[in-house]
Amino acid sequence: MSLGNDMPDDPGAPANTDPEGASPNEAEAAVDEARLAQETPDGDAPEGAVDGENVAEELDDIDAEVDGLQDDPDVAVESAEDDAARDLQDEGQTPVDDGAGAAAGAGAASPVEKQLEEMTADLKRVSAEYTNYRRRAERDRVATFELAKAQVASDLLPMADDFDLAEKHGDLKEEGPLKVFSDKFTKLIADLGVEKFGQEGDAFDPNFHEAVQDMSSGDEKIVATVLRAGYRMGDRVLRTAMVVIGDPE
Repeated sequence: MSLGNDMPDDPGAPANTDPEGASPNEAEAAVDEARLAQETPDGDAPEGAVDGENVAEELDDIDAEVDGLQDDPDVAVESAEDDAARDLQDEGQTPVDDGAGAAAGAGAASPVEKQLEEMTADLKRVSAEYTNYRRRAERDRVATFELAKAQVASDLLPMADDFDLAEKHGDLKEEGPLKVFSDKFTKLIADLGVEKFGQEGDAFDPNFHEAVQDMSSGDEKIVATVLRAGYRMGDRVLRTAMVVIGDPE
């Protein structure tokens, strides 16, 4: 039954209030049509749709990847570092390179390197001081040995003077015990490096001759008489010769 003036019987119904509206049955039918439109002609789900079985398979794959990362932590760390580097690059930042930082810091000497350089310098200095010490010790040893030899030879010189006097008196002309002993003594001091000097006619040298009398009248002086012979050992004068100075003939 309708009211007058073409008023519908149910003015509040959607069909009466909204000309484009649909009834509940029509809305349900529209939903079914939309679902059917999304399916392929063969009746399969459209590409990108995920059913229950696909979700389970993907979950299994994720679990397998997680288990693999747990078995190999190094791979997980590297993957995390790679992801962080990619994130920084996406944000426009430069990732920190440990190798580059180490190379930049290589120019500055570390405390260990400085300590090593100091210890090396100390070692070189000690080595040089030890080398100098060895040279001084060797030089002192040789000098001490030569001084001891010179002292022994100096103590034997009075005996050499006695043999010189015996020779002047003719006691060493004949073979005998004194002659044998004199020859052995002469050989002994010769083996020590002792040399005899001071002969008549030699030029006078105050470094080697001790003048007890000067009988010369000119500038040129020679040894006129040898009162006591002189002896030297190498460059060392053990005793100067005692002489009388005269003019050359």
